[in-house]
Amino acid sequence: MTFYYQTRSWNSQPQISEETINLWKHLSEKKNWRITQLPNGFYQTEYQDPTDDTWNDVTRRETMEGAEQAIDGSVEHYAKKVEFLKGPKVVKTFK
Repeated sequence: MTFYYQTRSWNSQPQISEETINLWKHLSEKKNWRITQLPNGFYQTEYQDPTDDTWNDVTRRETMEGAEQAIDGSVEHYAKKVEFLKGPKVVKTFK
C-alpha cells in the first residue's frame, strides 16, 4: 500500500490575480459605495464597478442605519483582505 501526501507553505498557495487585488482595494474604500432606497421602502447597498460606471447591488436592509452598517462591514472585510495580501505578520513573540 502506498500513501501520497502533499505539503504546502506560504509561497505555494495559489496566487490572487491583479484584477482581484484591484477590486478588493476598490471595495475597501467607502467612497465607492452608496445606498439607494427601493420602491418597497428597503435600502440597497451598491458599489461602483472599477472598470466602468455601473453600480452593482450587494445587500438589502430595512433601515438606512442597517445599510450603512452593512457597507462598513464590507469595507472592513475588504481592507483586511488587502492587508493579508502582504503575507503573514508577527502578532506575538516570546522571550
